[in-house]
Amino acid sequence: MHLTLLQFIILSFASFRLTHLLVFDKITSFIRAPFFEEFMEKDENGKEELYIMPKQSGVRGWIGELLSCYWCTGIWMAIFLFLFAKYVPYIADPVILILAVAGVGAFIESIIQKLVNE
Repeated sequence: MHLTLLQFIILSFASFRLTHLLVFDKITSFIRAPFFEEFMEKDENGKEELYIMPKQSGVRGWIGELLSCYWCTGIWMAIFLFLFAKYVPYIADPVILILAVAGVGAFIESIIQKLVNE
């Protein structure tokens, strides 16, 4: 599969957005939930804080470790999107384009927030 520069950029933004969606976004917390344990602890001021840790063993632990690492998940999402585009392009193309547009939007929003908060 030969990628043009534009296809590479689109795939890159789509991979970024899909990775962020799986690792951080609240809307996908139900996907992450089976792979993590939640702990409540009190800080020095007595305020309770929620800590989320990957399960300790087995497949759930391995997936929890994967989902807790943005860089690791990013590699797998890039592989998934690349293979998706290669073998099922008529379905993958609109999905990848939507993810890429959302990724560019997230990037622009991050820049704006950084400029506003300085």
